[in-house]
Amino acid sequence: MKRCGVSLTLIVLFLSFAVSAPPASAQIDRITIAAGSDEDHALQTISSEQDPQKKLAMYEDFVQKFSSNAPAAAYGNWQISQAYQASGDLEKSLDYGDKALAGSPHNLDILVSQAGVAQQAKNNAKLMDYAAKGGEVCRAIPKQSKPEGMSDEDFARQLNEQKSAAQNGCDFLESSGFNVITSETDPKNRMAEIEKFTAGFPDSKFQEQVSNYAMYTLGPGQLNDQVRLLAFGEKILATNPKSLTALLLLAGYYADDSKPGSAAKAITYSQKVIEIAKPDAADADKSRKLSAGVAHNTIGWAYLKQDKTTAAIPELKASAALLKGQDDQQYARALYGMGFAYGKLNKLTDAREVLTEAVKIPGPLQAMSQDLLTKVNGARAKGQ
Repeated sequence: MKRCGVSLTLIVLFLSFAVSAPPASAQIDRITIAAGSDEDHALQTISSEQDPQKKLAMYEDFVQKFSSNAPAAAYGNWQISQAYQASGDLEKSLDYGDKALAGSPHNLDILVSQAGVAQQAKNNAKLMDYAAKGGEVCRAIPKQSKPEGMSDEDFARQLNEQKSAAQNGCDFLESSGFNVITSETDPKNRMAEIEKFTAGFPDSKFQEQVSNYAMYTLGPGQLNDQVRLLAFGEKILATNPKSLTALLLLAGYYADDSKPGSAAKAITYSQKVIEIAKPDAADADKSRKLSAGVAHNTIGWAYLKQDKTTAAIPELKASAALLKGQDDQQYARALYGMGFAYGKLNKLTDAREVLTEAVKIPGPLQAMSQDLLTKVNGARAKGQ
């Protein structure tokens, strides 16, 4: 049986802290099976066996014999898990891998191994569990406290070596967890997976995409849970104050809310979006311009809600300029808002111009724009 590059003097990572919120003082212990010990002799004997079935039986005996030695039993169960994976019995492979984790619950190598089996078995629930737990282990590595008597230089070198050794495993777990989210079709399951993922990888490189999935899942047409949606947006901002997705989410939520003060909150969040996106900067990409365009749109409509009609127009103009040719529905919303504002200020020619453009855009605002344009044309005719 292949031993995955682990020597007879087995070294496994075992973290001595709880799964939730690893403390800054968490230590990574190197647990060894000492050369010359009974466990070591038994592993040497097993290693020399060439028959896979006999080797499997020997590992099972090894686990029973050394059940009081948690690291040794964990290693034995892990090897049995890999044997069943090789034979195609993925259910037994997962079962024995879980037994290995029971003895070494924060062992990154075993978590990666289990994630691979779960991925092969298409068991996304277990895959996400392993990924999230692995994320906690990965985050704990740089938070270890320095051993007594070790120099700062040696400690820094040790941490760098451990982080480098763990990098591929951590990347695999993070990517695997994200893929579970993207492939999930059930909204409730998806949201549960998102919450596990963000707990394990709060600073994930996929954070923006995961936030988008969360907001879509909690929004209309899916779970339609406005309370959780708002809470999730605030949670994202607590860890990443510059998240354009979360800022736009909260701006849109408050723009639609009828409570006193909500419009002002929508404006504040939207202004932060524009400040961060810097849509006029030379390096501003399409995404940043779209974000700023939506933010200007939200501000314009919030001003309309506050009866600040004159102040709304430049915001809606800025929105239309950024959104034209990029987002038809947001562009139509900006045009309709301008048409409404111009009409309210009796600037009927300006209203007619923007509404004529708006009625060309198919979508939910097309009929409303046509209705308003008809009223504007009627008012112009009466004025003549």
